[in-house]
Amino acid sequence: MLATLLTITACTADPPVAAAVPAAPDSGEMPVILVVGDSLSAAYGIGMEQGWVALLQRRLTAEGAGYRVINASISGDTTSGGLSRLQAALPKHEPALVVIELGANDGLRGIPLQVVERNLDEMIRISQAQGARVVLLGMRIPTNYGPRYAEQFHSIYQSLARRHELPFVEFFLDGVALDPGLMLPDGIHPNAAAQPRLLDNAWPAIAVALSTIK
Repeated sequence: MLATLLTITACTADPPVAAAVPAAPDSGEMPVILVVGDSLSAAYGIGMEQGWVALLQRRLTAEGAGYRVINASISGDTTSGGLSRLQAALPKHEPALVVIELGANDGLRGIPLQVVERNLDEMIRISQAQGARVVLLGMRIPTNYGPRYAEQFHSIYQSLARRHELPFVEFFLDGVALDPGLMLPDGIHPNAAAQPRLLDNAWPAIAVALSTIK
């Protein structure tokens, strides 16, 4: 199931349009949380208001946390595409926090691991240079290119988190990828019922990052 999920995610690309998240009330002057991801954050196959990023905005609003969430995720995206978009998004939105959920599509396409790591490292570096905190959402891939490649891929996230002292999530799809009840009828993408679990997976790292913002 995980192999199928990730393989189709890698091959399915929506038009390159940033996803919309319902704005928080009176959000104009609120600091921004920018989410840069692929289909897992772009609410593929469900309503945008059902996705975990929209649920993040609702949780923040309910808890009285004054942040505006901007979803810059695109289905099928890679770290190269994310880096390119982030370079434009940082000066535009001046985020207080950048959440990076990318890399699975790179791994499934067999992109050299040094390229994946370099792109993610640069995304972290330029975000921090702009004064933003960063959260890294880790991914795992099936062993299409052998177990060594898959394990080295996953270790990229651990290495980057240590290097940059980031709060991060070991596996963003934990508890979701292998549960057919949390998949769309295509058996590929997380359904609406899975989105609260995805938010719960990401939330501890996001909360840690937010606690460091003055």
